[in-house]
Amino acid sequence: MLVDQRVLVFLGPPGSGKGTQSAKLSQVLQIPAISTGEILRHECQSGSELGRTVHAVMTSGGLVSDDLMNQVVAPRLEQRDCEVGCILDGYPRTVSQARFLRDFLERLGMPQPTVLDFAVSAKEIVTRLSRRRQCVECGKIFSLGAGRDALRCALDGSALIPRADDHPRAIRARLNLYNRNARQLRGYYRRQDYHRIDAAQSPDRVLHDVLIALGGAGRYPVQKIAPALRATAAY
Repeated sequence: MLVDQRVLVFLGPPGSGKGTQSAKLSQVLQIPAISTGEILRHECQSGSELGRTVHAVMTSGGLVSDDLMNQVVAPRLEQRDCEVGCILDGYPRTVSQARFLRDFLERLGMPQPTVLDFAVSAKEIVTRLSRRRQCVECGKIFSLGAGRDALRCALDGSALIPRADDHPRAIRARLNLYNRNARQLRGYYRRQDYHRIDAAQSPDRVLHDVLIALGGAGRYPVQKIAPALRATAAY
């Protein structure tokens, strides 16, 4: 294990680069990066009673409740690969979820989270998300202008297409929804181990600042990040 047991919570609006940084940091710290979207999709595909309930909510266009979200996340935190820590990308999203996480981590004997808040202006978010493209096969997201073929996935060669919700009006609506909960969540976490990260910088610079917040860039072997991941700058 490279570091002491550690739980990281990533806050930030869509397009702030949380996914890119969680993937990079997962390699550096050798702890799993847990994406809320991924575990929700996995639960829906599992065929479980919980998965069917979550699927019904999501397909109706509703928001997954705090209780359902907690039920989905809790079993993931109990898995063996989280014993040394984890990165939570997209959870918690409300103060109620944050309090549940606090109590659940305490029951597991795990430390309370270090919170990294990725701050980017709304203008920059709209610019970033408007140039995102998603692979039709693997779902990987890329950013135009990142030095790659804008039409083909770098992983499997499949077509890249714009996401349906990545046009300016939809982006601003998602930002407004995020900000309503984020203000209270920041207020809750600012009294704890909280760090604001300037996410308007290059991905490499953001990673450097994250490592400084976690105790110093010199402690961690950033060179171990896979070259393909280092080149990824999809927000």
